[in-house]
Amino acid sequence: MIRLFRVYYPLRTLVLLAVEALIVWLSFVLATTFHNQENWWLLLNVEGGYLKILGVTAMVLLISHWLDLYDTSMLGAKWDQIFRILLVLGFVALGLSAVGALFPQFLPGNGSLRTGIIILMFTLFLWRFAYSWIVHQPYFRQRVYVLGTGERAQRLLNGLRQPGLGIEVIGWTGNVEGELTRESVASHLVSLVKERSVHRVIVAMPDRRGTLPVDELLALRLSGVRVEEATSWLEKITGRIEVDQLYPSWLIFAEGFRFSTFNRMIRRTLNFTAALIGLIFALPIIPFVMLAVRWSSPGPILYHQKRVGRGGAEFFCHKFRTMRQDAEADTGATWATDNDPRITRVGKFLRSSRLDEIPQLWCVLKGDMHFVGPRPERPEFVESLSKEIPYYGVRHTVRPGITGWAQVQYKYGNTKEDALEKLQYDLFYIKNASVGLDFWIVFQTVKIVLLGRGAK
Repeated sequence: MIRLFRVYYPLRTLVLLAVEALIVWLSFVLATTFHNQENWWLLLNVEGGYLKILGVTAMVLLISHWLDLYDTSMLGAKWDQIFRILLVLGFVALGLSAVGALFPQFLPGNGSLRTGIIILMFTLFLWRFAYSWIVHQPYFRQRVYVLGTGERAQRLLNGLRQPGLGIEVIGWTGNVEGELTRESVASHLVSLVKERSVHRVIVAMPDRRGTLPVDELLALRLSGVRVEEATSWLEKITGRIEVDQLYPSWLIFAEGFRFSTFNRMIRRTLNFTAALIGLIFALPIIPFVMLAVRWSSPGPILYHQKRVGRGGAEFFCHKFRTMRQDAEADTGATWATDNDPRITRVGKFLRSSRLDEIPQLWCVLKGDMHFVGPRPERPEFVESLSKEIPYYGVRHTVRPGITGWAQVQYKYGNTKEDALEKLQYDLFYIKNASVGLDFWIVFQTVKIVLLGRGAK
């Protein structure tokens, strides 16, 4: 796996993206050359044709990303991929037609777009079928042995068997017959390593005393087999840090968790600037949102609620009101639920479009929040969750955010179990926080908002 923006991606997915970008670019270069045989060199080299085709390529890749064509879990669904590729080509054709009608100077050549899309259709299908065949060849798969039993080892197995990772699990300790002893575990491990030429051994044992074959693992490590710990691999393949069996020493010695003064200053400056620009762009629609909220139900337009921020400090989070004024009069502090009757019709639209979040830009300007970070929780929930969930207080070491890694990776949560899941994503973000990761999360958030995912 390769690390980009401090997030791990399968190498084969990045190869798929890179080759597909080259295919899209070449398809439109060929189409431009074919339709303009007399002046193709002038169009491409003098009039910026290559740069214009690069813009078309970015459009194709962006739409493909929005339709989850680079999601590793989708790579095995052949007919679904065909349907999505056809959708991409349809959206690209519509988009380029609109650009051609409004800004024809931004497109390369005359009459080359239709030919380019036709060429692209055949080359994309040919490449996807070839890619599917290539990644299923045994030469391009890493063989892994999972040393461990129990729920954690099973979760690791399920994660490693995801399509697109290029990993073949050739065995695990759960297949050992009879009583688990150091000798039986060592025998099973060594025999499979010799028979199947294992590349990696990942240790996921809940209790290592008396059963961990240390001498055999050392011998394998010295012979070239990589021996790794399950926590790091679970982090790579799930994008979260599991708190189950997580030792404080791992948090102390793990790479990451960098909070230098310079880094904080850079991120604060970028967040302040982005919030100011966001408020300026939002000014034209704010009056309409205010009128809609006022019309939807009696009560104030803005909703002010105490939240817990960095260092456990409380602050007021501001939103456009989306619920009835007396939403918590009888129940007290409660999470929103599916089809929550307290949410008004206008409020449902504001939540799905994230327009109710606009006033939080003021919190970013003040410094109570950032654009990206763990979602700020209410003091009532923080008090109870801190007692029940280990390491919950770690999420308060950074400023909370309007969006976050947990929001783009997990559904809206309204239970203690959901809070635990989101904490694990928050820990991953805190460990790997960077400007690059923030930009990637914002990019993913735009996709989620446009597709209407995850809102409550």
